[in-house]
Amino acid sequence: MIDDPLDDLPGRADRLIAELLGEITPEQAAYAAAVLLNRAAIELHRQARAGAAARQGTESWGTWAGLRNVARNVVLQSSTARDAAAALVGRRR
Repeated sequence: MIDDPLDDLPGRADRLIAELLGEITPEQAAYAAAVLLNRAAIELHRQARAGAAARQGTESWGTWAGLRNVARNVVLQSSTARDAAAALVGRRR
């Protein structure tokens, strides 16, 4: 049986985040987490937009379109979080 690549996805994500944020200051960790959030949100929006476009007129289109709309909002909110966290480490956005 082939392993499911989504098995233990939350655990894998937690380990990756811990590795990336492990040895830095709280301010740096906040900035790094905000950047990760923003990049993930951008990728989610890209995937949802493509999924909705590919499924227009089908039964699953509404779910994809809803995900696209939510993801767009997450991109906007995560950009604001990234910019606020950037100020903690003296970076301009």
